[in-house]
Amino acid sequence: MSAIGKSFEEQGLEGSPMDELLAAYLDVLTFERNLSGNTVKAYREDLQEYAAWAGRQGIDPLCPAKRGVRMYLAYLDQAGYTRRTANRRLSALKGFFSWACARGLVEADPVSSLHGPKNEKHLPKVIPPAGMEQILAIHAQLAEGEQDPLQRACELRDQAVLETMYACGARISEASSLILENVDLKGGQLRLFGKGAKERIVPIHGLACAALSRYLAEGRTSLEGQASGSWVFLSRRGMRYSEDAIRQMFKRTLGLAGLDGIYTPHDLRHTFATDVLAGGADLRSVQEMLGHASLSTTQIYTHLTPERLQEAKKLAHPRG
Repeated sequence: MSAIGKSFEEQGLEGSPMDELLAAYLDVLTFERNLSGNTVKAYREDLQEYAAWAGRQGIDPLCPAKRGVRMYLAYLDQAGYTRRTANRRLSALKGFFSWACARGLVEADPVSSLHGPKNEKHLPKVIPPAGMEQILAIHAQLAEGEQDPLQRACELRDQAVLETMYACGARISEASSLILENVDLKGGQLRLFGKGAKERIVPIHGLACAALSRYLAEGRTSLEGQASGSWVFLSRRGMRYSEDAIRQMFKRTLGLAGLDGIYTPHDLRHTFATDVLAGGADLRSVQEMLGHASLSTTQIYTHLTPERLQEAKKLAHPRG
């Protein structure tokens, strides 16, 4: 039995040692590392799945040894999980055991030296200009002909959400959690908080400013109701416009635009990055606007803009 298992039994704590330690780790992710609720949920589910597998195999999940972890990775492969899923679960295990080992809560870290399968490389999906025009026209048109004040407010809100996400490459979580004090329409910029509550200031173009301004002036007050708060985008009940609600709205918008089932809200972010690179922005600036920790993450968009690379080569290479 692991060292932490003995300590929990001695203290008479309820739940398995893995449950107790997992709860403490998730608290660290939530309150110390400021990870989003969705990210913490993913860590919890991945680690619980691993613990369930270990239980079925008769393996102590807190001291599986390297052989045990390799068996788990082999199980994921045999069960038909993708390489991306296997690597995500291995990453969750590495974070958990690194934290527990550093605090002396487990006897050893069995995963730090292990490597998962190489991920298949997938280029980001980008919405073509014609598709973006259709998506960004839907709610503005619906708002013009809408007589019901509440429904018109919803159309103005949805137009502003889509314009904002495309204008700066905001994640869906960043749009959902945007508050009034972080909107500077006069300066044409937003303050966003990305993964790990990392703050960044991003510029937005005039069309997005106009959509936001119109929504704030003509739509938001109709959605406030009895609720209080400073969320920019509100639901019909005056609460924060949730990420799930935005996803549902985007799905409906795609259907109205004749693009049903093709794209996701995150593709607006991919499209923004690709379009600004194609328009001449340098990679480092795009990295800052997207809030990427590493430039290598941003570099994937260069594969989608070959004309930009050709232009750079002509400008930089002595032979053109």
